[in-house]
Amino acid sequence: MALSKDSCITLNDGHKMPIIALGTYSPDDNSKEQLKEAIKVAIKVGYRHIDGAYVYGNEESIGPAIQEKIADGTVKREDLFYTGKLWNTFHKPEFVQSILKRTLKALQLNYINLYLIHWPVSLKFGENVFPKDENGRLIFGKTDLCAIWEALEACKDAGLVKSIGVSNFNRRQLEMILNKPGLKYKPVCNQVECHPFLTQKKLLEFCKMNDIVLVGYSVLGSINVDMEWRNDSIPPVLHDPVVTKIAEKYNKSPAQVSIRYIIQRGIVAIAKSFTPKRIEENFQVFDFQLTEEDMKLIDGLNKNLHYWEVKQFSEHPEYPFHEEY
Repeated sequence: MALSKDSCITLNDGHKMPIIALGTYSPDDNSKEQLKEAIKVAIKVGYRHIDGAYVYGNEESIGPAIQEKIADGTVKREDLFYTGKLWNTFHKPEFVQSILKRTLKALQLNYINLYLIHWPVSLKFGENVFPKDENGRLIFGKTDLCAIWEALEACKDAGLVKSIGVSNFNRRQLEMILNKPGLKYKPVCNQVECHPFLTQKKLLEFCKMNDIVLVGYSVLGSINVDMEWRNDSIPPVLHDPVVTKIAEKYNKSPAQVSIRYIIQRGIVAIAKSFTPKRIEENFQVFDFQLTEEDMKLIDGLNKNLHYWEVKQFSEHPEYPFHEEY
């Protein structure tokens, strides 16, 4: 299938997801105005998929930007695809719908297109997104993935969200949902870290067998992010000699090569940048195609390395990275 700026992947519930999304995560609270401008630039350039999350703390900035581009006629609401995520402190089923409504209010929207369980790891319920004890250790909660999933199904039935899925789930955790007695809706996707150093080949194969779309975040290797959750020991993907050589061959940037590699595998790519020039460049990946040889060379870079291994979650029984995939 030839890829274009309008390319979408059809989900197992019939809805369509644009193949490239603008990522909105930033650890810097001072960047909210910059984020608003980034979203407006992205929509103007042609992005139709915005990826957000409650824990990012910036939904109040995203909403006005979306509304402004709808109001000026650049885009219609039905042409935009917004992904939101249920944070770990709100895993009690009775609170899921109210938290989603809070997201809708912040975004100034009547519905979102996709709602994900952000992590299979539960934290102590409450407004503090990273609850810690007196020793500075995270306070975990008990996870019942099937109960949380039923709460998401109820959100879909209520018309608050079009599609529901998961994020950072391994194969076993996906199977828990797929094998749940009385399952009403399958997850439409699993959003996971994916880039040339973490190709997710086995997880991709499993998801394809079960008609679940893989969505890749950190496709550029989490560049320019400095925080405790990130694994700083991994070199940048975009500096790898194989990636840079292929980029030179096509007169493209290493970032464009990495994004093209992801979408050419049938994976939805989340590309995060708040810089207008890079936002535009990251969307200019439809005028070239990687050869089979190029794809194999990049496949060969896989090291199964996570930039976002989030070791702070590793003591929880549902920490997803203790298993191979």
